[in-house]
Amino acid sequence: FYLLRDEPDVHFTFGSIQRGGVSNATQGMHSSKYCLNIAGDTPSSNRLFDAIASHCVPVIISDQIELPFEDIIDYSEFCIFVRNSDAVKEKFLINLIRGIGKEEWTRMWRKIQEVEKFFEFRYPSRDDDAVQLIWKSILKKVPAIKLKLHRSKRYSRTLDARVKKERSSLVVPPNFCVGYGMVTVKL
Repeated sequence: FYLLRDEPDVHFTFGSIQRGGVSNATQGMHSSKYCLNIAGDTPSSNRLFDAIASHCVPVIISDQIELPFEDIIDYSEFCIFVRNSDAVKEKFLINLIRGIGKEEWTRMWRKIQEVEKFFEFRYPSRDDDAVQLIWKSILKKVPAIKLKLHRSKRYSRTLDARVKKERSSLVVPPNFCVGYGMVTVKL
């Protein structure tokens, strides 16, 4: 914030939910080309989703951010990634953004329009919405979970199996079942 506050074409919106802060932030995002997405203290932040819904190119400042559906979506096609150490350098961020040409920005903006459907939750769900991508991501992880579980049982008959079992990093909840092509949770 402090490195960008005096830049004439940078807009910051402050406020609370009760005082129209959400409306002001939404208007600011819709009228902006780039939206800053600083890694915070919660993985459930809406900043990325809000930027995409506003067709505002996300500028993600983080060294190790885990993004939703990253195994399906190539975020480098419509986001700008900046390392923490670079973001705090004087004029680095603003020069990076100003150095992006109209053609490149337009390409990223069009890609946002293509992928925004993946971040929408619909009822009833459709093949290309967030609910379906969540299930696809889970289904991709199930084989790795099964493999790790099966490997953890290899030496279950050895003398030190009890010790290894106690130290096992894999914890499978008792209500988690893996069937053939389906993941279910018993309630």
